[in-house]
Amino acid sequence: MLPDTICKTIHQYNKEPLSNEDMRKLLEIAKDYSIVKDYVYFRFGGIGSLSKLYPGYTVQNEMTQSGLRAKLGLPSVYFYLAVFDALGDIKSQWTRTKTKISTLVSENENFLAEERHYLRFLLRVSNAFEAVLNNQTIALPKEIQKQYDMLSEAVDTDKLHRYLRRQVRKYHVKQHTGQALGFSVTERAYRYADHGIYLSTKEKRKRIFVPLTDNNQYSSQLYVKLFPEKSSIELKVPIYVAVNCHDNYQNQVGVSIGMYIMLTTDQGHRYGERLGEYQIEYAEWIRKQTGIYNRNRKDNPGRKKYEARKRRYEERLHSYINQELNRFLLTEKPETVYIVKLPKPKAGGVNKKVNQAVTMWQRGYIKKRLSQKCMEQSIKQVEVLGKDISRECSACGEIGSKKEGMFLCPSCGNYIEEKTNTARNVLKRGLSGRTVKE
Repeated sequence: MLPDTICKTIHQYNKEPLSNEDMRKLLEIAKDYSIVKDYVYFRFGGIGSLSKLYPGYTVQNEMTQSGLRAKLGLPSVYFYLAVFDALGDIKSQWTRTKTKISTLVSENENFLAEERHYLRFLLRVSNAFEAVLNNQTIALPKEIQKQYDMLSEAVDTDKLHRYLRRQVRKYHVKQHTGQALGFSVTERAYRYADHGIYLSTKEKRKRIFVPLTDNNQYSSQLYVKLFPEKSSIELKVPIYVAVNCHDNYQNQVGVSIGMYIMLTTDQGHRYGERLGEYQIEYAEWIRKQTGIYNRNRKDNPGRKKYEARKRRYEERLHSYINQELNRFLLTEKPETVYIVKLPKPKAGGVNKKVNQAVTMWQRGYIKKRLSQKCMEQSIKQVEVLGKDISRECSACGEIGSKKEGMFLCPSCGNYIEEKTNTARNVLKRGLSGRTVKE
């Protein structure tokens, strides 16, 4: 069932440049916010702190007792938000580590089925996972302990425990914040008024005022991103909005995503026909600028103009993509959109120009924006399995050949535009249930 509301990120910007003093105060908060996060990463990001991560109150209490907040002079509204921000990052990192190890277990042909089952059990049961990593005896609640005992009898637990610890050492990393140019802020630390926003600083009862380009006001946790070189800020505001429902959106549409033509439907309709033109122009400019920069690396005074023009190219691309996606949904009126699961990017070939154009391909952005727009319009999006989908004839199912943008089936004689053939196969696989399982 599709959700009634979705989360969107709203962006707000300052209307006038910030003074050097105000920017200094915000940068100071960002720096201290980063210090707190790095401290949490260092102290609680390892295997010894796994038991403290859920629900997180132990981390909060230990951070309170650490004296770091008093040392930095950071208000509690920023300090504890930084703590729980870092704690969320640590939990996400452990999830990524477990997912990676689970994938390796599935792909390792040397494991027996019982060994895979045992390792997956350890990855799934947090207490068991923690005990193995810390070389402790596995003690679980009665029913789960009984299941563990049955699984452990059929395998060499010492060998599998060593494997698990080895993979964690290899793939789990402690995080760090990097450049301190932003921080989160709760409702207690800001107030909308006077066509702008008042933000708390490290000084008691002192806030800085930032006039904004709009008069919208929100009541949720914000993220403040700083651009000191421009004396500006950007506010990122997550909000929940109701999705749109359309009674006349009833079509089942299969689409093929391309690098030169963005979308081709199973009916042969095309959207984003100038995408390739824009991307090639962008790629050519990047290639040219890279050569100039490499030849003059020693005397290059900076890349501000380069970054500004690069941003304009990307904004034009993204604006065009969003415009064409809106046109696609408005014209096709789909109830369900079927797309192929895109493979991971492959290593480059021998043609540098083609490689550059492929690198600039906005397929990830296209897929993300299509997914977002489908959710906003209560449209279901389904991924289908992609093996041989472009080589298969949409009429008879036999393998055919592609040449100069056309598909020819030697079995039934079907001669059709290549992307349209792929889109029809996408629709057929979606309707027949050959989809990616969530």
